Amino acid sequence: MEEEEPKSSSRSTQVLAVDVDKIGDFVFRQPDVTFLGDWFINLSEDSQDAINLCQAVKQLQTSGLPVAFPTETVYGLGADATRSDAVAGIYAAKQRPADNPLIVHISSLRQLHHLLDSTPGSRDDCPDADAQGRIPAIYDPLISRFWPGPLTILLPLPDPSPLAPAVTGSLSTFGVRMPSSRLALALIHLAGLPIAAPSANASTKPSPTTAAHVLHDLSGRIDLIIDGGSCSVGLESTVVDGLTRPPAILRPGGVSIEMIRQCPGWEHVVIGYSSGGSAETSAPRAPGMKYKHYSPNARVLLVHGRLSLDLVCRYPSARCKVGLISTMTWRVEDLKFPQYSVTRDHDALATPRMDGCLRKFAIKKLAPYLPHNAIKDSPLVDGESDQHAELLQVSSIDLGREIANIAQALFSALRELDLDGVDVIFVEAINESGGDAAAAIMNRLRKAAESEIES
Repeated sequence: MEEEEPKSSSRSTQVLAVDVDKIGDFVFRQPDVTFLGDWFINLSEDSQDAINLCQAVKQLQTSGLPVAFPTETVYGLGADATRSDAVAGIYAAKQRPADNPLIVHISSLRQLHHLLDSTPGSRDDCPDADAQGRIPAIYDPLISRFWPGPLTILLPLPDPSPLAPAVTGSLSTFGVRMPSSRLALALIHLAGLPIAAPSANASTKPSPTTAAHVLHDLSGRIDLIIDGGSCSVGLESTVVDGLTRPPAILRPGGVSIEMIRQCPGWEHVVIGYSSGGSAETSAPRAPGMKYKHYSPNARVLLVHGRLSLDLVCRYPSARCKVGLISTMTWRVEDLKFPQYSVTRDHDALATPRMDGCLRKFAIKKLAPYLPHNAIKDSPLVDGESDQHAELLQVSSIDLGREIANIAQALFSALRELDLDGVDVIFVEAINESGGDAAAAIMNRLRKAAESEIES
């Protein structure tokens, strides 16, 4: 297992709890208008949650250090998208490659219009621009249906651009979305700034879906984490490019391809990302396209087929402690093979035990399945000792059969097994014909995995 990178102890990271239902009232200026329209917040003066939120707002407005905050997808690491020193703080905290672009988060269409209209007339050469010269018309059906929500659209970069150059990674476009998390919207609205925010994890590690995940990765690297509870979606936003013909999906995520194809102008949208685990070599058009992502310290193996301890025990890295992530069909109760035995050496390991959602047990691995062993097969039965048997520690997490639950818990499961100290994680692959959510999950797993195995 890889050693974790040492974390700086130069600063103390503060975690502030914020319950969005306790910060005050969201007020819409027109009846029956969503967050796409004009709205504001009447903050509760005596609310500690509002005070905590305002502390984060002040840091975004005045500091060069980013703030971690929850969205509906994953936790983001946010900074003022117009200030180079603030954006540099994101790259430094995450140790993120400089050519990996960031997504800009907004709290209203008015804020986006202001961002795009910083130079009047700069959009006159765009044939798809709407009547106000702001957002290409092809995005109108997506915005009306999926915003606020887990969808990022690619827009031409105004010239001159109000965004810090590092936000775009030297591209002529930038990605923007409006999150549906009311806490994220409140933070962005009160700051009065477009917020650049990638996931709030150390670069290449699994995306964080709780404040505890952020603290584990970035403690000592940032000053402030807003704890708003667990994220409801668990996968990053879908990224689409409507500036090409045909339009393309650059990253699968919280909005499915089928849903996008139901929108006018998007019926023939194409896949613009690689379904394999290899990273792209050219400049990425969107986050998550070029570099390895979502990887825990343990090695990850993506397995197609049945659960087999024969496979697990033959794999060279599976010497001491193994992690299993089950989805559709794997069950630990199916681990019944004549070559293995649940150990009876200690009562605590006599049967599988539950630690929250983490199930642990130990198995004796017979001599013929140990490396460099020439001893003939002699099956071991419960209670029988064998000097050539090796104890295999197994930690298993069952994510269930529901795609939405798998998506929400996947990153957390990878992190949980990492914290448990496993050497290798075997993950049950999902049938991608089960829909685009399944395809998005497999996209993340392939980026995390060292290899795919047929069992």
